[in-house]
Amino acid sequence: MALPAFNVIAGDSPPSAPPSIPQLHYRNAATYRHLSKFHIALDSTASWTSLIANHCKNGRLIEAVSEFTRMRISGVEPNHVTFVTLLSGCAHYPGQALSLGSALHGYARKLGLDTQNVKVGTAVIDMYSKFGLVGLARLSFDHMGVKNKVTWNTMVDGYMRNGDFKNAVKVFDEIPERDVISWTALVGGFVKNGLFEEGLVWFREMQLSGVEPDYVTMISVLSACANLGTLGISLWLHRFILRREFKDNIRVNNSLIDMYCRCGCIELACQVFDRMTERSLVSCNSIIVGLAVNGHAVDALQYFDLMQNEGFQPDAVTFTGVLTACSHAGLVKKGLKYFKAMKRVHRITPRIEHYGCIVDLYSRAGRLEDALGIIKNMPVKPNEVILGSILAACRNLSDVRLAERLMHYIYELDPDGDSNHVLLSNIYAAVGSWRGASTVRKKMKALGIQKRPGISSIEIDGVLNEFVAGDRSHIHAEQVYAMLEHLSGELRVSDYVEDDLSELYECG
Repeated sequence: MALPAFNVIAGDSPPSAPPSIPQLHYRNAATYRHLSKFHIALDSTASWTSLIANHCKNGRLIEAVSEFTRMRISGVEPNHVTFVTLLSGCAHYPGQALSLGSALHGYARKLGLDTQNVKVGTAVIDMYSKFGLVGLARLSFDHMGVKNKVTWNTMVDGYMRNGDFKNAVKVFDEIPERDVISWTALVGGFVKNGLFEEGLVWFREMQLSGVEPDYVTMISVLSACANLGTLGISLWLHRFILRREFKDNIRVNNSLIDMYCRCGCIELACQVFDRMTERSLVSCNSIIVGLAVNGHAVDALQYFDLMQNEGFQPDAVTFTGVLTACSHAGLVKKGLKYFKAMKRVHRITPRIEHYGCIVDLYSRAGRLEDALGIIKNMPVKPNEVILGSILAACRNLSDVRLAERLMHYIYELDPDGDSNHVLLSNIYAAVGSWRGASTVRKKMKALGIQKRPGISSIEIDGVLNEFVAGDRSHIHAEQVYAMLEHLSGELRVSDYVEDDLSELYECG
């Protein structure tokens, strides 16, 4: 299968060049001589490439291509470093460099560099992968006359980046010699795509293969554990890290803090933070946000003061944690004070998550009209989380009137969403308005909205067990329900449960 035809961005010989990229080519030598007065004289490929690299590094692709054109017109030939520089620059800006990248590939193919030079060929694969054109990346991969480890790893990463896990594993299995980067591309690819259990499975395979992970691998694995809430594996990973040379790596320790916070082990997260020999703003944000979402508001605010004493300037993420802490602790005045300081003192423009914290702050304090005022006046549309927080407060306070006023926001935001519709139905039911609850349910049915089943999970002996509401497909379903029956019997004997326990079984 032949590679597709491309437009080239330079001719066979200078100074003429085809106008394949408008406004970037000089029409004749006189024009070039006129413009060259404003540039330092460059007479070598290395000098030109250095200038082009500087533009690419700072995201100035138009200027980089302009200098590349001047380079060709001046009679200086590009080499493989020049092409790698430009192709890599295109890869970092896929939204604006598709046509340019294809043209560069065409020129490289004309010179035979994409098939005979491993660095250029690998850069082409990486570029197409980041463009989302993994088919062209694979075509370029197959046409390469020589490949190295980086080439194979780039192809695996390309498939993972585009969600093609089957081909990623297939290419991985064909790698002549797998190294830590090969394994990390696979493990990290699964984790980045939300397939956390698969990431852990491949990490175990990596362990069995005898390849030693590096800190990048561990960051991916820690992220998987954080998302799954697997505390047992997390503790094992922490011990594993403490025996490695990257135990003091800031990024690894930041990941440990985040992992322990998301597993609910705040004390261990604080221990990691307190023992760090070097911290960053991310370290401070991780512990502040972690403490806040776990309800340790006072501690979160103390760490906020500590980070400023250590010379760190808070950013938008910091204030998300601080405002969340105030919301959970019911510190309305303090929360509003921090919100004003964020805007006036630190010059941080509030984002939707900050407005959401203020809405939640008012909602938890029962000041629903103030919360609604924030929603009406905020410069961005409210999201599902913001509406959910105020609706939850409406349910707790049995405020049906305000819940009804919020419905036009809900239908405008996400007419097909299920959670806020169900919440509104529950609000009607809580106040005994069965007609209102029925109306919402009928509307959901008419719109084809179905309630997503709830899922709970628990880790036992390093294995994550998930349970879906009303589902009996779990391998140990019979034992689980037998234990529920036993517990319900014990509760009845002790007169602890008076109502029917059918809901307990439905949630099993």
